[in-house]
Amino acid sequence: MSKKLRTEAVDHLFDAILSLENREECYTFFEDVCTVNELLSLSQRFEVAKMLRDQKTYLDIAEKTGASTATISRVNRSLNYGNDGYDMVFSRMQAKDSDKE
Repeated sequence: MSKKLRTEAVDHLFDAILSLENREECYTFFEDVCTVNELLSLSQRFEVAKMLRDQKTYLDIAEKTGASTATISRVNRSLNYGNDGYDMVFSRMQAKDSDKE
């Protein structure tokens, strides 16, 4: 992770996020912290990542999410050359879904 990103302020933000206990608390917190467009952009990137992992085409992803090809490409670069954060979360979400069955 970039040293520019690892700051005390970012640590405090992440600690705050880690203190959230459920989806409703996430809505409450993120609606205060982010603009609607910022939150929608984050969720769009996450949807793009899921669709890329499911081998969807850029065209399918753009049509379903409204993401630009530049955004899709940026997310794809993160999936392929990033820190594996998306994969870590997808794996945990899949394990959690399996536990529910």
